Amino acid sequence: MRTAYTSCFRAAIAIACCTDSPAAGSAGVAIVDVTVVDVARGRDLEHRTVLVDGERITATPRADDARIPAEAVRVDGRGRWLMPGLVDMHVHLFNTYSHRPPNEWALPLFVANGVTGVREMAADAASIAVLRQWRREVDAGARVAPRVLAAGIAARVREPADAQGAVDAIADAGAGFVKVFSEVGATQWQAILAAAHDRSLPVAGHVPASIALLEAADHGQRTDEHLMQAYEACSSIEDALLHERAGLAGEALTAMRDAQEARALAAFDLAACQRVARRLAASGQWQVPTLVLAWTETRRGNAADADPRWPLLRADERERWTRILADIGAHPDPLARRRWEVSRAIVSAYRRANVPMMAGTDAPMPEVYPGYSLHDELERLVEAGLTPREALQAATFAPARFLGIEATSGTVAPGKYADLVLLTADPTRDVRNARRIDAVLLSGRLLRRADLDALLQPAMAMRRMPR
Repeated sequence: MRTAYTSCFRAAIAIACCTDSPAAGSAGVAIVDVTVVDVARGRDLEHRTVLVDGERITATPRADDARIPAEAVRVDGRGRWLMPGLVDMHVHLFNTYSHRPPNEWALPLFVANGVTGVREMAADAASIAVLRQWRREVDAGARVAPRVLAAGIAARVREPADAQGAVDAIADAGAGFVKVFSEVGATQWQAILAAAHDRSLPVAGHVPASIALLEAADHGQRTDEHLMQAYEACSSIEDALLHERAGLAGEALTAMRDAQEARALAAFDLAACQRVARRLAASGQWQVPTLVLAWTETRRGNAADADPRWPLLRADERERWTRILADIGAHPDPLARRRWEVSRAIVSAYRRANVPMMAGTDAPMPEVYPGYSLHDELERLVEAGLTPREALQAATFAPARFLGIEATSGTVAPGKYADLVLLTADPTRDVRNARRIDAVLLSGRLLRRADLDALLQPAMAMRRMPR
């Protein structure tokens, strides 16, 4: 089943979001005498010159052997590190529940932070059309935006009999996958899986609160986001918790889960978690833990407007964050610290068992700033036990493997898209150095530091791409 899902996933992505853009129209770019961060094989390639023509990398010879076209734009790579563009595997570009405009204000923020690809987690049919329009604007040089590498549409199913029609509509809209949420009941989830299989669409998202994590993995749900059901699976009382939820769906199901959370966190069992991690690694299900959410919850306050990034938000987004943060301030979460500790322990167990993981953020949740928050996530993954290189893999090579696009993305190599980040310090020694961005190449188009700074001006959310 997973093989069929993967091949279909490639086709759906290409149709929905990622048709090739035309050549950049420049004379090409040469990044001269740079250290290439090899995220796939775990080593650095020193003294390389990376040649870009149009939107693709054409060669990565040793600097002494490079033949640089006379008309190419030269970028001095000495004392710098070049890595693939980062990918945020869990974002929300659309407000499908609130009727607010799409979050296009977030697009330049991603790019300014070296995020050249994203995975959209809650689109609808209208959103897919917007993505295609954004792609045309990027191709014309009228918009700065990351590639949208996949877009999912949620299956809203009240009764199992509704699943086939809902999934058919998702497939017909051009989505790359079916998204499921926590409130889906067990019989509805099973019907969604069957209907998605009939349409050769993968199912990804939250493991529903009605389903055990390992059951979801064994039945082919491709991802688990936000460690949903991992807290229960890594406790000594999972069976009892699920028994209490039996037969529930919708708000009643999630309300029961929330009421049980303190018990689940208190019953964390490392040995159980290690067993679960080994089973997950064998199942092939991918994890997108979004540690940044649990970490942010331990640090929240009411002083969001003191953050220098605050003006980068659109006005309606500032209003939304202000309202939510005020409520959090009035009703602080007593479980936040414990949730963060357990989340970190779960990811540590996953890492030791070689469970495949990818970096994602859920941006723009309150105080989860698009682009910036992916660097927060990489740093939290390192806190949970990943090496800096492993954290970088979770935002580069791992997404390419999961999406089936490793032939064109995920590493710095000839034939790959020139979605690249040039750094002034080595990110494999300290992952915080991934923030030290000197330039970004987006489909071969060079954005130097001054261009990136301009993207961070609120009035510059729409501007022509530098040629």
